[in-house]
Amino acid sequence: MLYLVALLLHCLPLAMGQYDICKSWVTTDDGPSWEFYACQPKAMRMKDYVTVRVDPAGITCGDPPERFCTHENPYLCSDECDASNPDLAHPPKLMFDSEDEGLATYWQSVTWRRYPEPLLANITLSWNKSIELTDDIVITFEYGRPTIMMLEKSLDNGRTWHPYQYYADDCMEAFSMPARRVRDLSTTSANRVLCTEEYSRWAGSKKEKTVRFEVRDRFAIFAGPDLKNMDNLYTRLESAKGLKDFFTVTDLRMRLLRPALGGTYVQRENLYKYFYAVSNIEVTGRCKCNLHANLCTFKEGSLQCECEHNTTGQDCGKCKKNFRSRSWRAGSYLPLPNGSPNACAAAGSAFGNCECYGHSNRCSYIDFLNVVTCVSCKHNTRGQHCQHCRLGFYRNSSAELDDENVCIECNCNQIGSMHDRCNETGYCECKEGATGPKCDDCLPNYYWRQGCFPNVCDDELLLCQNGGTCYQNQRCVCPVGFKGVLCQQSRCEADKKDCNGGPSMHGSLGTILLGVLALQLRGWVDL
Repeated sequence: MLYLVALLLHCLPLAMGQYDICKSWVTTDDGPSWEFYACQPKAMRMKDYVTVRVDPAGITCGDPPERFCTHENPYLCSDECDASNPDLAHPPKLMFDSEDEGLATYWQSVTWRRYPEPLLANITLSWNKSIELTDDIVITFEYGRPTIMMLEKSLDNGRTWHPYQYYADDCMEAFSMPARRVRDLSTTSANRVLCTEEYSRWAGSKKEKTVRFEVRDRFAIFAGPDLKNMDNLYTRLESAKGLKDFFTVTDLRMRLLRPALGGTYVQRENLYKYFYAVSNIEVTGRCKCNLHANLCTFKEGSLQCECEHNTTGQDCGKCKKNFRSRSWRAGSYLPLPNGSPNACAAAGSAFGNCECYGHSNRCSYIDFLNVVTCVSCKHNTRGQHCQHCRLGFYRNSSAELDDENVCIECNCNQIGSMHDRCNETGYCECKEGATGPKCDDCLPNYYWRQGCFPNVCDDELLLCQNGGTCYQNQRCVCPVGFKGVLCQQSRCEADKKDCNGGPSMHGSLGTILLGVLALQLRGWVDL
């Protein structure tokens, strides 16, 4: 009976679909045990778990109330947006609500009443979790699609942003890029960022509302137009550099740069018909769990992978404690059809439970010390258990000991620091006058010139004298007639000459008086 159950569980991965099952209980000659497979969660509507932010402040209409009109009836401006009236308000949450009985509800911006100042709006979607796109991103606009917009992505929760796709009615004019279509890309350019004109030109039809980021068309480059050859897609996702990350995001941002113009130039006599209105945003994807989980649940306000394979973390991005005998690795789609789980394993080397925190795969027994030590520590670690950082690196306080990024390079400034080492908080030892964590700045009363040097002059203590001016704290620029470090010395006194370069008046007069006195004495003697 146990054998039949094990056989059934072993066949479940093929019965339920590719990469749906993480493990099954099987019986072998060595007894029953778990057999692991690469696995991933099912795709779902990601807009159900998103938080949205619209900026700049005041870009949403209704505060103060404002009237607007449409391109179909440009001079019948009877519609109104009023944030204080629920029936007339258009807040951001309406981009994600369910629209009953075909009644469109939408977020709306202010009108372009300040033309020619650009009408700019950013819509940022955040999941606080890495997700992998599995279908097209579809944005539905009411009252016309923008003539210029950008879609951007972030992989680090909004700290940095990268362009995802450009949209314009004239790509060359708007972004200095030729217009291209996704379906014209090749296998070597499937992750290219391009500009498209398909979704920005005025069609004059109410049905032309959507703007897409074509995920399926990019998948079709490898899997065929009907996405039937998924094995080939999985193989390319695993082997093509950067392709898997191209479809991975933590945040998306739409930058709306110019509204729909109705197929004409901007008519300044009626600016109330120019605005943005978004009724729906569809994002379909799955939680990124590094092929170590087939379930993803919403807990405490964010998505969380239900990790298998002895892994843990929001993305199953590290091994559980006591399962770190080798470095963590993401699962792999290869070899097909079940992939490689790359499960974390419990310590079980020949030398016992030597803990290397995943920074070494080998241990060595030192006989005369009677200790077991890790060999060839990686990730810039050192020590018996790879628990310390190499010289020139310091401990990342936000990372656990088993994190590959546990040690951060000091990056001390070679000119301003004593050496390339730093303390446990990342601060370098600075030379005289230098300061800052990396010794790349100067203390007050010092200036930087390939190192820190004391100020010759400043605006408080070392003042230039006699009308001199301080130049970049490095020298005093003295007026005519003065010199010295602080212009403190008169040229007249120093050179015993007047300011025009002639002989000193006092010296000349003294010489004349002495001469007259000598002549008088000579006359008295002769008498």
